[in-house]
Amino acid sequence: MSKSTTANHQLATENIGKLIWTYSIPAIIGTVVMSLYNIVDRIFIGQGVGPLAISGLALTFPFTILLMAFGMLVGAGSAARISITLGENNIEKAEKILANALTLTFIISGTVIILSYIYMSDVLQLFGGTQQTIGYAEEFMRIIIPGAIFSALSFGFNNIMRASGYPKKAMYTMIICAIINVVLDAIFIFGFHWGIKGAAMATNISYLVGTVWVLSHFMQKNSNLKFHAHNFKLEREIVVSIVSIGLSPFSMQLATSFVYVLVNSTLLHYGGDLAIGAFGIINSVNTLIVMIIIGLNQGTQPIIGYNFGAKNYDRMFKTLKYGVIIGTCLTTLGYLVGTFLPHFMATLFTRDIALQGIAAKALHISVTMFPIIGFQIVVTNFFQSIGKAKISIFLSLTRQVLFLIPCLLLLPSFYGLDGAWMALPLSDGLSTVVTAVTIYFFVKKFKQKNRLS
Repeated sequence: MSKSTTANHQLATENIGKLIWTYSIPAIIGTVVMSLYNIVDRIFIGQGVGPLAISGLALTFPFTILLMAFGMLVGAGSAARISITLGENNIEKAEKILANALTLTFIISGTVIILSYIYMSDVLQLFGGTQQTIGYAEEFMRIIIPGAIFSALSFGFNNIMRASGYPKKAMYTMIICAIINVVLDAIFIFGFHWGIKGAAMATNISYLVGTVWVLSHFMQKNSNLKFHAHNFKLEREIVVSIVSIGLSPFSMQLATSFVYVLVNSTLLHYGGDLAIGAFGIINSVNTLIVMIIIGLNQGTQPIIGYNFGAKNYDRMFKTLKYGVIIGTCLTTLGYLVGTFLPHFMATLFTRDIALQGIAAKALHISVTMFPIIGFQIVVTNFFQSIGKAKISIFLSLTRQVLFLIPCLLLLPSFYGLDGAWMALPLSDGLSTVVTAVTIYFFVKKFKQKNRLS
């Protein structure tokens, strides 16, 4: 039995709990490691450069998220589509999706890089840059923008590698990248004293190594899916199928980028440069928790997608159930850290007493709804995994746009800077309610249609 056949057989027959463990643990380890090296970036910058450098780095969040969004448009969409196609036992089509994904990534990333360079200065000013912080942001962006092609390839094709039956190898990608980044951070920032430029260079080099690693996998004889020259020509049907699913995480990232612009401008108005720096700190901590859930989702996605394609609906829903339980436990842990250890977390990033105080209070407020947000993130990913792009996009946007933006516009008017922090958990809570109603009616209708008990 070939490795491809074995992997597919496992997805169809293996115990769900064991499958989630097999696929999710490597993914969680990988995403945590990736998050940690971003956090290490900020810790090194905060401790080695200063508090305003953290604020300058926070200005780049909308930009870097935007760059990542285009990578996810292709990477996440093609990974989900490949899982479904493998469930249908169509290897030929899966390889066409793989090759088309590479072509799309180059086209989209190249376009985004050119436009980002042209409009970088103007955009950073719109993002809330001041005379004290925009210099740090520009230093970082001039170096990080060209590396966007490597981050898109590394992230996107790592997802595809996991979806095609190589969860451990996908984990190794992230671990290798993280180790390289952390080591180079220390050398460039503290050894060579390159400051924020050093952090950007370390990030680019680590993603370059990750790109070489994942692309070489699909050129090896023992890979389930391989690159073939005749598949690189874009096919309209495949492009549409990739983009239709990838639009959900893309929209969420795009929305997040826009919201970060609004957050930065709101924080600048009510709290100044240090408030933006505080957001950079709490965003690092909260992102670590969310990325653990993302890792869980990356692990469950091949299981859900394959069994949906194979019409094994009981296994599909069982995977969803387990994912919700695990996700809720993980975000509850994040709530406990943010509630009982906020000041300790802040001190990791900065020696500045004023910034520590603002960040600790912000973190304490922002995690209020974390015990329920795991459910929202897992269910949103479930719809993405089965190709229900419109529902997934809608649920993604409820959290990041439909509720968060009104909260950001209204609450600071009454509560000042605290109102800006309060907007985050309030939107989390409201979006979770909407998600619960949506999944309830979807499951009810789906079971009636497919005559399931």
